[in-house]
Amino acid sequence: MTLDVAEVLSRLHGLADPAQLEGMARYGIGGADTLGVTVTELRALAKELGRSHELAAGLWSSGVHEARILASLVEEPAAVDERQLDEWAAAFDPWDVCDQVCQNLVRHTPFAWAKALEWSGRPEPFVKRAGFAVMAGLAVADKRSDDDRFEPFLRAVAERADDDRPIVRKGASWALRQIGKRSPDLHARAAETAQQLRSRGRGARWVGVDVLRELERRPPGGW
Repeated sequence: MTLDVAEVLSRLHGLADPAQLEGMARYGIGGADTLGVTVTELRALAKELGRSHELAAGLWSSGVHEARILASLVEEPAAVDERQLDEWAAAFDPWDVCDQVCQNLVRHTPFAWAKALEWSGRPEPFVKRAGFAVMAGLAVADKRSDDDRFEPFLRAVAERADDDRPIVRKGASWALRQIGKRSPDLHARAAETAQQLRSRGRGARWVGVDVLRELERRPPGGW
């Protein structure tokens, strides 16, 4: 079932729970266009609606926080082009919209690997985080790629993790941790990268310590 944009927005307003907003704000989520709809509710609604490129475009254009997350859930990955991905990335804010779009949509498109590298080199905080978020998503979801395909991601984290903005450095840590959990070989490579980061700037040191803390809890051989 596919409804038009106005009908779906009405459904979202019907699900809105203002009591959720205070808790969301504590985690840096929210703003004037936030309704207070949980991701669980958004996923259930997306399943009911089905995929629609046209609906996704309309929901994104609404600017409503939950509508943009829903757009990433109903969008058709095969219908997306690079221009759309770049336009959406430029509007990422706050961090949960960034992460949801990357995990629900971007990592499933043919452009995921290229965008991960491109965006992680951008100066805008949410775009840069998006690059790392796509890396993390691919490390978890792409079961076919061999370990060597992740080498450019390791180099990108090593070169770009020294960023004092928490939104970025947490994204870099996320990417490196997920790559390191993929296999014993990548565990070793990620740990080596983290060790190198510990000798660099403040942002890089934070990432290195954070990654090693988690990787040391999962030694190689646990696969």
